[in-house]
Amino acid sequence: KNHLVQFFPQIFSYFALGLWCFKNSNVQQQLGLEANGFIFGIRWGVILGLLLGVLNVFVVLWGVPSFGGDILFLKDTPHAQVPTWIMVPWGILTIAIGVEINFRGFLLGRLKTLCVDWFCLVSRSSLHLGPILAVVISSLVFAFDPFMVATFRHLHWIALWDGLVWGWFFIRKKNLYMIIIAHAVEVVILYLSVRVVLA
Repeated sequence: KNHLVQFFPQIFSYFALGLWCFKNSNVQQQLGLEANGFIFGIRWGVILGLLLGVLNVFVVLWGVPSFGGDILFLKDTPHAQVPTWIMVPWGILTIAIGVEINFRGFLLGRLKTLCVDWFCLVSRSSLHLGPILAVVISSLVFAFDPFMVATFRHLHWIALWDGLVWGWFFIRKKNLYMIIIAHAVEVVILYLSVRVVLA
């Protein structure tokens, strides 16, 4: 029952994504998955992932413990229970693909359209605020996803700045390959670092 509650928002979101894909054309383009952006996305995704990975390793392994925060619970997360050879890189890449198609490609993309339309009705001069609001809302939804909160406890807020960075780059570049790779590279760095330190 508890797992159903945790996963319900994501299940509902994937269902909404499926309906949206069924009723729309040019889905690949709208999600930022055009083939001609693949190489660009890989290259810049690796760079972004390395930067965020190093930053978050520093925060989780040094910053949080220095303020008395617990990180030992990370040994008991569902991700830590899966053998490393499954998680790296295939498990992490699969999760990154699903999460980013859902949160950035679908949710952020639809929020951007709604927010821009809303700001158009209110004031043409505040049109640039629509994408900013969309990035903030999608990042909050991502960081406060019930599974994220239950699994990563007080560390789930790290997903907030990840979401803000990934969301901003997605809005600017409209390239979901970059965000998927950035997510995967960052998590691989963080996952391996935490496993080594807490082993």
